[in-house]
Amino acid sequence: MTARLTDKHILVTGAATGIGRAIAEACVREGATVALLDRDGDNVERLAAQLRSEGHNAQALVADIADRATVDAAVAKAREINGPLTTLVNNAGMNVFHDPLAMPDDAWQLCLAVDLEGAWFCSRAVLPDMLAQGDGAIINIASTHSFSIIPGCFPYSVAKHGLIGLTRSLGIEYAPRGVRVNAIAPGYIATSAVEAHWQTFDDPVAAKARIEALLPPGRLGQPEEVAMTVVFLASDEAPFINASCLTIDGGRSVVYHD
Repeated sequence: MTARLTDKHILVTGAATGIGRAIAEACVREGATVALLDRDGDNVERLAAQLRSEGHNAQALVADIADRATVDAAVAKAREINGPLTTLVNNAGMNVFHDPLAMPDDAWQLCLAVDLEGAWFCSRAVLPDMLAQGDGAIINIASTHSFSIIPGCFPYSVAKHGLIGLTRSLGIEYAPRGVRVNAIAPGYIATSAVEAHWQTFDDPVAAKARIEALLPPGRLGQPEEVAMTVVFLASDEAPFINASCLTIDGGRSVVYHD
């Protein structure tokens, strides 16, 4: 059976850990060449070296997605080594949670810069390749915060709502030229960041169990489950899916009340 992502050159941001790492690993297993971008140079270099040792084509790039110049330089490097980009996965992001009126101005700016502007900077850098080829896919890792509000999570949900707007706007703008833009909205996924969140409670085991009880399957999602959805959207199996958002939360977001 032919690998699903053969001939794809995929840029994954926030690739060093968590969901980003799972996406990178899933993409190379399906035959893609991957450019792994992260601000953590040591970890992303180690991941790229590991994937190469397994026989895959992987390149490490170090950049802060909130800095357009470093993004442009990283994309230029990826293009120079492995040719034009065919696919972008905007996975990098950060949690910024504040009481709105107590929030420092720099927290607002940081959240919007990383969780929204960074996705635009990366998209802007790769779109010329896709438009020249008349084909391409951008996949934005959004969140269930993109359409549901949890008190105390401002302004993260503002940025993630904006990311859906970016997805829809670019998807409609460039569909006539062969580029698809979609989003994925994960809910609770078992990443190291989520595991660290449980440790902020007096009883981490009880805190995790309380959340698991709220989820219809009775468990958290796995990074690999998000990654395989990325593979689908990046592949040639989804040619008519555009300006859409696929939710991966076990059905939690459609529960009316508990």
